Amino acid sequence: MLSVSNLSVQFGKRVLFDEVNVSFTQGNCYGIIGANGAGKSTFLKILAGEIDPTSGSVNLEPGRRMSVLEQNHNAYDEVAVLETVVMGNKPLYKIKKEIDALYADYNDENADRIGELQVTFEEMNGWNADSDAATLLSNLGIPEVLHYTLMSEMDSKLKVRVLLAQALFGNPDVLIMDEPTNDLDYETITWLENFLASYENTVIVVSHDRHFLDAVCTNIADIDFGKINSFSGNYSFWYESSQLAARQRAQQNKKAEDKAKELQEFIQRFSANVAKSKQATSRKKMLEKLKIEDIKPSSRRYPAIIFEQEREAGDQILNIENLSAKSEDGEILFQNLNLNLAKGDKVTILSRDSRATTAFYEIINGKRKADTGTCHWGITTIQSYLPADNSEYFNENLNLVDWLRQWAKTEEEREEVYIRGFLGKMLFSGEEALKKCTVLSGGEKVRCMLSRMMMIRANVLMLDEPTNHLDLESITAFNNSLNNFKGTVLFTTHDHQFAQTVANRIVELTPKDTIDRYLTFDEYMSDKAIREQRDKMYAIPV
Repeated sequence: MLSVSNLSVQFGKRVLFDEVNVSFTQGNCYGIIGANGAGKSTFLKILAGEIDPTSGSVNLEPGRRMSVLEQNHNAYDEVAVLETVVMGNKPLYKIKKEIDALYADYNDENADRIGELQVTFEEMNGWNADSDAATLLSNLGIPEVLHYTLMSEMDSKLKVRVLLAQALFGNPDVLIMDEPTNDLDYETITWLENFLASYENTVIVVSHDRHFLDAVCTNIADIDFGKINSFSGNYSFWYESSQLAARQRAQQNKKAEDKAKELQEFIQRFSANVAKSKQATSRKKMLEKLKIEDIKPSSRRYPAIIFEQEREAGDQILNIENLSAKSEDGEILFQNLNLNLAKGDKVTILSRDSRATTAFYEIINGKRKADTGTCHWGITTIQSYLPADNSEYFNENLNLVDWLRQWAKTEEEREEVYIRGFLGKMLFSGEEALKKCTVLSGGEKVRCMLSRMMMIRANVLMLDEPTNHLDLESITAFNNSLNNFKGTVLFTTHDHQFAQTVANRIVELTPKDTIDRYLTFDEYMSDKAIREQRDKMYAIPV
């Protein structure tokens, strides 16, 4: 359906892609993965025709329609929400506008043209376009009362959903999406996962959400060393198979038959795990055809995130009584929060309003005053905080060694070799450790903040959207480190797998009250009684 032939992309002396040949077929969903800077977004723009390659070509099968998730959230500000969605099917919308224009200047001469257009419009199911668009919007949490609102008047998070509806509208033959889950809540992401899992056309997606990639992908297209290699299976299969390949490559003395047996057992295990997927039958057949030479070790570098405690905390961690917070304009963010944090708790702090969770972290870190209530830390606790907005930490033009030295406690910790050890674990080695902190990317800043947290050796970690800006490799290493951490963790995340694998307790902040349950994330989100309780506790729909 869509193919790339001999594609090369070069910016100055830097070669991003070198003679890439890859095809995307109907009925499959391809997850495009690669380290930060590998060219994932650039590749999608080339597929969409927004950027020309240095050489080579992109070929879409004649008669097929491609749809691309719009990245410019202000592109349709002067258009009503419903019309913005219908504009996603450009051929249909073009005919609709021409019919409207001809009717506006109706005469006998254009009557025949109107008739021709209406026949084509009907064949394209155009008469149901508005109702189909309205259904999509409702499924994505946009209430009918907003369907005729101008996009400029929409909340930024709702704009994202409208643009997603636009991309999905009209059942495009090829659907291209760059980070479609950004700014979506869990319920909307779940709806999108289910929609794409049963989608019969071609989907090409870039995402840092591992749960999303596992739920929707039949194939992983890996960008590595300027090439793109496609593998059967979802992200977890690619990750574990590449790890298996790396281990087997290291075991030079292991017999070929032993390696083949290990691979077969691995494939059988994953084949069983996809049984619940709508693509289970075809995916299982693809996996069973794999051979040892089909899987290759990845060149990815994973940071060594290791959280150690300077000392173990006592039983008293954090006590909160009747805590509440309002926004600057007086809107209630959360109230009636009573929380006694136990040693070893790993708590996901949830809210449909990100302002509520950020206010919570700022209050317990002494950066903001609560409207009511108190919070008291245990005297044996050592806290470390990773805020969603870390810009205040990077105002001074320091190199990374001097930047991290600010949190050294002893003369030994101030030594450059000691500091470079922490930076090296976060992939800042050699000259990288001397770059200025003011020129760092978003992901690099988060990795610096993690170096700082590791150096503090706290027994309580607080993390507000910690996976923002991180690549899949860093997210995976971060996730594993929290699983192994023996201390206490409070965190907020939109990463489903992160929440499910780390948390043993869920606390949800709402404008009316607080929900507190010792459950896994999936148990919490799937509980019907809790879901009904949550809906009642939010003052306004989101």
